[in-house]
Amino acid sequence: MTDPTQQHAAPDWQSSDQQNVLVQDPYRMSRRSTIALVAVFLLIALGALSSMVGLPYAIMKPGPITNTLGQLAGKQLITVSGAQTYPTQGALDFTTVRISGGPGYRVTVWDLLAAAIKPSEDVVDEDLYFPKGVTDKQVEEESTAEMIDSQQEAIAVALKAVGQKVVEHVVIGQVAKDAPSAALLKAGDEIVTVDGKTVADSNAVRASVSTHKPGESVALGLVRDGKPLTVTAKTRDAQGRATVGVFLGVRFEFPIDVKINAGDVGGPSAGTMFSLAVYDTLTPGPLTGGQQIAGTGTIDSTGKVGPIGGIQQKLVGAHDGGAKWFLAPAENCDEVVGHVPDGLRVVRIATFDEAKTAVEAIADKRADSLPTCTK
Repeated sequence: MTDPTQQHAAPDWQSSDQQNVLVQDPYRMSRRSTIALVAVFLLIALGALSSMVGLPYAIMKPGPITNTLGQLAGKQLITVSGAQTYPTQGALDFTTVRISGGPGYRVTVWDLLAAAIKPSEDVVDEDLYFPKGVTDKQVEEESTAEMIDSQQEAIAVALKAVGQKVVEHVVIGQVAKDAPSAALLKAGDEIVTVDGKTVADSNAVRASVSTHKPGESVALGLVRDGKPLTVTAKTRDAQGRATVGVFLGVRFEFPIDVKINAGDVGGPSAGTMFSLAVYDTLTPGPLTGGQQIAGTGTIDSTGKVGPIGGIQQKLVGAHDGGAKWFLAPAENCDEVVGHVPDGLRVVRIATFDEAKTAVEAIADKRADSLPTCTK
């Protein structure tokens, strides 16, 4: 008989003296099986690595919509104190985009593959929305600040539209680190004069400063901590125009108290819909006529509607949320054409007055003549 211990120590194939046949060692794999097993392990390792390695991209997806005339988390989204309010109907939905990527979030190969097969999702360079070096906390803080500013601008527009007096104060929102006179200026400073002349808004500040040649100095009359002072600030060149290297903001004085509860949504793009909702709350009769109207767009205190990002995802979100109408900023129209979901009608707007007129026309069922992104 063959010695079992000798057989175990033999090569994969051996010659048997008794049977003169080749006998395979049951404890050794063939070369083909070994290669297959290695390939499986490599695929598993590659899959694990693909799930761990973050890529410099962001994925834009349709987000939920929220009715600015309704409630959020059990609380009325818009509340007013100090003025008569009126019942509303229908919906003025603000739309959102969900962005996967940026600080604190890892976009993997599998995420990109999943997004590639979904028409409603877009893959963009991460730097487009998240500058290098910023933290997730900084992104959240900036997004929250933009939302607060958009709400203030929206309230100002709506109150002006109903005849209320709104006082605006131009303030320095942020001072660039490399501004020529950065040490002389502070965030929160109110700018009341430029070269001795009173300025009513941020556009007036920019216009007055730009009358100088880059490198010249300009006298800024400020109010800091309630005390007036004058600062002589040196200008610098910004694409051929003189600037002092600050970001301007606006602080408002409202005659009535208006609060907007938008939850944890950030960014400035809901401004237009907020302004319509505040106006509707302060005027008799439902502005929408009971219709569900979605939309987007930034807004400034002059009533100008500005462009936003993710318009295609917002169109899908509005459609999926049941809206039949969508108010789109005129400057986003090139991104709207060819991407409107079936059953959703888009109206082009450039100002608050145009947005209000559009909603009123939709409510009165005379919307056929409203401007679109194709006419």
